[in-house]
Formats: sequence, C-alpha cells, structure tokens
Amino acid sequence: MAITQAMCTSFKVELLSGGHNFNTTNVARSADTADTFKIALYTSSASLDSTTTAYSVTNEVSGTGYSAGGNTLTISQVPTSSSTTAFLDFSDTTWSSATITANGALIYNSTNSDTAVAVLAFGGDKTSTNGDFSIIFPAADASNAIIRIA
Repeated sequence: MAITQAMCTSFKVELLSGGHNFNTTNVARSADTADTFKIALYTSSASLDSTTTAYSVTNEVSGTGYSAGGNTLTISQVPTSSSTTAFLDFSDTTWSSATITANGALIYNSTNSDTAVAVLAFGGDKTSTNGDFSIIFPAADASNAIIRIA
C-alpha cells in the first residue's frame, strides 16, 4: 500500500462541472455558500493517490483525540490568482491531546458526497503521543498554496 501526493483527477473533472464551491464571499455563486471541506488522516496501509475519488474509513487512523472523518477545514485564502496560477488555501488544523500515527491525509468535500480533492503524503509515519498533531499548510501563494491550478 502507498500514499502518493496528488490533486485527485476526479476533483479536476468536478471543478470543470461546477461540483465544488470554495468561494466564501459568495461572489461567483450568489445563492450559495462555500462547501464544507474536511481532512482525514490515514495509516501506511492506505492506498491513496490521484485516482482516489472519495473519503473512506478504510485504513483511516484511530486513536485518542481523533474522530472518523477528521477535521473541518477553514478556507484561509479564497480563490484568487497571481500571474497565470489560480490558488486557494486552508488554515492549519490540529488534533489536540492526540495519540495517533498517520502516514498521509485526504482533503475532501463533505458537502459534495465526500468527494476527494487532494492527497497529502507525509513521507513516512508521523506520530503524536498525548500531544498536538498538526497539519501546517504551505504559504498561500501561486508557488506554494495547497490547491494550485497553473
């Protein structure tokens, strides 16, 4: 089994079909509010990559301080652009007082039938023992933001 970092192919297709709303300012779709995006953590037994289409509990971590489905994400940078790259970003998220081991994560849209957005590979097991387990997202810019379309 392996976790390979990627933007999910199904997510790209769904973007072109209007299947995701990241716009918290409601400019693009005035009748709607932004969808709810979540992040779930997975063990090294998980198989996650660009072909992942939806959140699943299979090989999701378990332990003190972690609930199935993971954490709800907050959009910290609404969709914007710089030069020819569009991007958005999320605020960092933490599982407090957690005892867990994770090898990767899945960002998914819980509003849209738990559809997959992106897979994060940690490059090995990361562990917290009765402490904080945090996901620190990169800078919200065209070169680093977690969701970028060039």
